Amino acid sequence: MSVDRIRFFLSTRAGLVLLLAGALMACATHADGPSPPSDAAAGLIKLNQVGFLPGAAKWAVIPNGSASRFSVVHAGTETEVFAGPLSAAALWAPAQAQVRLADFSALSTPGTYEVRVDGLAASPRFTIAPDAYAALSAASLKALYFNRASTALRPEHAGVYARPAGHPDTHVLVHASAASPARPEGTVISSPKGWYDAGDYNKYIVNSGISTYTLLAAYEHFPDYFRQQMLNIPESGTPLPDLLDEALWNLEWMLTMQDPHDGGVYHKLTNKGFDGVVMPHQATGPRYVVQKTTAAALNFAAVMASASRVFRAFEAERPGLSARMLAAGESAWQWARSHPTVVYLQPADIKTGEYGDSQLADEFAWAAAELYISSRNDAYYAAMNPAGVPNEVPSWGSVNGLAWVSLAQHRHRLTPVADQRLIASRIGTLATSLAATWQSSAWRVSLQGSDFNWGSNSGALNQALMLIQGYRLTGTRQQLDAAQALLDYVMGRNPTDMAQVTGFGHSAPLHPHHRPSMADGIAAPVPGFLVGGPNAGQQDHTHCPVPYPSTIAARSYLDHDCSYASNEVTINWNAPLVYVSAALQVLTGDRR
Repeated sequence: MSVDRIRFFLSTRAGLVLLLAGALMACATHADGPSPPSDAAAGLIKLNQVGFLPGAAKWAVIPNGSASRFSVVHAGTETEVFAGPLSAAALWAPAQAQVRLADFSALSTPGTYEVRVDGLAASPRFTIAPDAYAALSAASLKALYFNRASTALRPEHAGVYARPAGHPDTHVLVHASAASPARPEGTVISSPKGWYDAGDYNKYIVNSGISTYTLLAAYEHFPDYFRQQMLNIPESGTPLPDLLDEALWNLEWMLTMQDPHDGGVYHKLTNKGFDGVVMPHQATGPRYVVQKTTAAALNFAAVMASASRVFRAFEAERPGLSARMLAAGESAWQWARSHPTVVYLQPADIKTGEYGDSQLADEFAWAAAELYISSRNDAYYAAMNPAGVPNEVPSWGSVNGLAWVSLAQHRHRLTPVADQRLIASRIGTLATSLAATWQSSAWRVSLQGSDFNWGSNSGALNQALMLIQGYRLTGTRQQLDAAQALLDYVMGRNPTDMAQVTGFGHSAPLHPHHRPSMADGIAAPVPGFLVGGPNAGQQDHTHCPVPYPSTIAARSYLDHDCSYASNEVTINWNAPLVYVSAALQVLTGDRR
């Protein structure tokens, strides 16, 4: 799919209709079952199916065979524009495959191309273009709009995916597990807005933490880019950039999840059980806020501190919001300090997602770092205990890395107490390690066998995010190239031979575990969503009517809506896609 076509779809209703028409044709052979098994892709040339920026590193993975060279031709012709040797064959253990590499990084002329290797089918067509990832970044952000709760999606913004409002969440009950003297069980509160967390219709503070933060960090790091990005959402054209308007939809919900009487934060807003495969307006069961937890309070504190920095620049448009957010974050911090070990325990009558986390040191460190940066209060830096905080690839349950991302971003504006060498070392050491794994990989990615777990695509993009922090700090080109490779992996240079984002690439997921996409009667899924990706655990295999095509870790993916373990969508998986696609668009210059 061309960049221009995707941009048209994002901005107009007519564009959505045209996109749907093409997607319906693609769906025709798969409407009643999963996409072709991953094993069928083993003999195909694999590359980023969206394409490349002119100055990007460009790699394709080639199945091992007798050929020793490759060529790049103008799509649909025999006109060769580049040729080179294939690397020696090597085993990539996660896929149990012998592969070669084709490096065509030197090709920078914009155009549409194919990779050719004797004895193999031509690669999917790809483009080289100066705005190669602009549409991907916009679509991955607009996917969050499609997951908004408490509002109708109107045709002028959602096209064929328009739907009535669901879950107003203005009559939410305090569950027994969340009861307090000021708000006893059955108290009614109002908690509208927010994003549906994943394929279900519930809202979770812990997962909103890393998701919303990643969007705010994207804006802090690349404000000029996001000021120009237009998504065609209801708020487009207001003084706030669209990314901040979208983030604010979730932030305003998060603020309602804090108990004003004590500063504690409810862990989630949920039904007692998961809804069936229905549209949001058809899911009308009672909703509850469930248990205050330390993890929820600290995620809330970190995000509110981060948001207070960002919205400080919009005081005229949103008077008092920045100060309110910082005060709310500090209140949640105080609650967490007074309740340092309150982990989530699923009540017997609640059957929805848990986001349980018994290891809370990383949440304390992250919240302290964000509050320190925003308040410039050295006591928060001391509370973080930076020397004892490692850096690691972030996930919803492991957020130490987010503290270091923020400290590095603001390192020139910190108080004298901050250890600048430690900040640089934490960022640099992780990025160097990931780049070394990329350099030695037969698939030329930093992913290893243990990375193929629940949400592995998100893990890949969070690795890319941390590599980008290293590049921003040191300018080491290998780290940017290694980040590029992980986006390539997600967008088609992987053993499934599928771009892992709905609506993008030559072959994309058609059956995500996402209730609106399953229930709306439209063959093509809602576009712009990253699916979870290969998951060696296959925790859903007994629930699916068809088997996974492979038990090999990097091929353990099933494009079927039964597969919540490999084919669900979530807000925290889309957030790093927004960040990485925008960062590469901004940072990738000419080859040097």
